[in-house]
Amino acid sequence: MTLLSSSAPLPPEYRGAVIALGNFDGFHRGHQAVVGRAVARARDEGRPALVATFDPHPARFFRPNQPFFRLTMIPQRARLFAEAGVDATLVLNFNADLAALSPEAFVADELVGRFGAAAVVTGEDFTFGKARAGTAPMLAALGAAYGMAAETVAPVGDAEGVISSSRIRAALREGDCATAARLLTRPFTIEGVVVHGDKRGRELGYPTANMELANYLRPRYGIYAVRAQLDDGRVLDGVANLGVRPSFDPPKELLEPYFFDFDGDLYGRTIAVGLIGFLRGEAKFDSLDALKAQMAADCEEARRILSATPSP
Repeated sequence: MTLLSSSAPLPPEYRGAVIALGNFDGFHRGHQAVVGRAVARARDEGRPALVATFDPHPARFFRPNQPFFRLTMIPQRARLFAEAGVDATLVLNFNADLAALSPEAFVADELVGRFGAAAVVTGEDFTFGKARAGTAPMLAALGAAYGMAAETVAPVGDAEGVISSSRIRAALREGDCATAARLLTRPFTIEGVVVHGDKRGRELGYPTANMELANYLRPRYGIYAVRAQLDDGRVLDGVANLGVRPSFDPPKELLEPYFFDFDGDLYGRTIAVGLIGFLRGEAKFDSLDALKAQMAADCEEARRILSATPSP
């Protein structure tokens, strides 16, 4: 996984690349088609294949107070790009200067001038430049004027319509893990560092690996069957509470996975927790005994779901 930043000069070995250009937040089936086409063209032409993605997301830059909506973080996304055959991920710092560029300046000064792109590949709905004035046909025309090829990839759809990050977010807000995974081609996964909590789970006999949700989209609050990958490659099955734990005060938003048949110290380690199945919504219990009984039932149900869900 090679991460490059627009704040530093592009290494010479990556000039003349074919660049897949877009946000690619979820890297869902539609995004995979765009990146796949860029990789194929790069290999045919003997060029490097890059993905250029924006950080922060332009929507967050222009509307900083909107609810969290990210489906992947940059390092996570870069690994997915690498698995798709991309040679490096170029992170474009989306700031006021970049937002103010005209479509022509973006092509001439950035894509051709700074990065030396030989070709770019986008989705048909890609927009760029100040006030999103640039369109895919304009990109092709400007590219031709500056010696850069440009092509588009048609949307990918299914029986319900075009596959989009919006559909995935809607599914996750409903707790529909199966639909999200089908559109993403993998479970929605939250990656983060395990932090110290108030040890409530340990007191109940279910020690959890607490994680903050950071800038990720907030799926439906509740209890999930989860499958996690540790930083050493091990895969663990478990059950997790995602939400604010209404049985305890004060409320604190966390992802709290409990891993079956695991006894180890995960504090300070980065883990990736995939949401496999939604069990139930969060609930407040009248007693700790009632909560413990429900947790035991949740574990049993999560084991059943996970036993029917093969690991990749």
